[in-house]
Amino acid sequence: MTFKEAVRQALREEMRADPSVFLLGEDIGRYGGAFGVTAGLLDEFGAQRVRETPISENSFVGVAVGAAICGLRPVVEIMFMDFITLAVDQIVNHAAKLHYIYNGQVCVPLVIRAPAGAGRGYGPSHSQILDALFLGVPGLKIVMPYTPREARGLLRAAIRDNNPVLFIEHKLLYGRRGEVPTDDAPMPIGPAEVLHAGTDVTIVSWGKMLDVVGEALKLLGTEVSAEVINLRTLKPLDDATVMTSVAKTGRLVIVEEGQSCGGVGAEISARIAGGCIEYLQAPIVRVSMPESPIPAARPLEDYLIPRPEQVVEAIRRCRSF
Repeated sequence: MTFKEAVRQALREEMRADPSVFLLGEDIGRYGGAFGVTAGLLDEFGAQRVRETPISENSFVGVAVGAAICGLRPVVEIMFMDFITLAVDQIVNHAAKLHYIYNGQVCVPLVIRAPAGAGRGYGPSHSQILDALFLGVPGLKIVMPYTPREARGLLRAAIRDNNPVLFIEHKLLYGRRGEVPTDDAPMPIGPAEVLHAGTDVTIVSWGKMLDVVGEALKLLGTEVSAEVINLRTLKPLDDATVMTSVAKTGRLVIVEEGQSCGGVGAEISARIAGGCIEYLQAPIVRVSMPESPIPAARPLEDYLIPRPEQVVEAIRRCRSF
């Protein structure tokens, strides 16, 4: 199935299994969501469990937080991740904190699905991945799947989690096809995956950027033996998998679509510097977006998004030490 179908399948399975699971967001009913992810769910589950909302992210995320602390399991769709900024107060000051404020007497089992990422010419306010904006928020988990199998497995786990989970879906992955075994259990939130083993350099990435890494390695051919790690979960970070790999290869390249300043790559770099710097044989090299809003013009957008050639150059630079 496609990535989009895998997300829909996870929603369907969890809604069938648990009547406390319901969906809410803009145009998710008859229209099926801006990217068609929730198509058909209104017909199966009805308007009580697939709830259309007004164009007011702070309002319907606030409603979802209230529903979660009262025992329901809401799954919110933010039409574009850029619009999540309108609900930062509800996410940061309420969803992520109420469990602690009430000394563990309540939990907030809330999932916020957020289509994100550049590459479709949508411009500066419809193309961002705002993972770094929430990275420093205690109590919030952040997940970003790469394959359809991960999309289904991690979303099922997120819906069952008693903590608020930000579930980021890259828009360019919705058409990605892959095998999704129907008997798969939910995939645990937290552990990263070593996509393939190597000895010369560790490459850490997540989401759509793993395609860029794959293209770079094709260009390099047998020039390098790279160990590629798919983070899957950005918070909590799987330090152990990354550090074990860096201890083996002695080199680290991080590839992310976000900007380097204050990003996920910066956090990974800090943890490697603090936890296994003695194994590094070369400086950590990061490939990311320049510090610029994402332009609407496709040639400019393509220029800003990390490219395979940049990853090739980063790997060679890292290996030159």
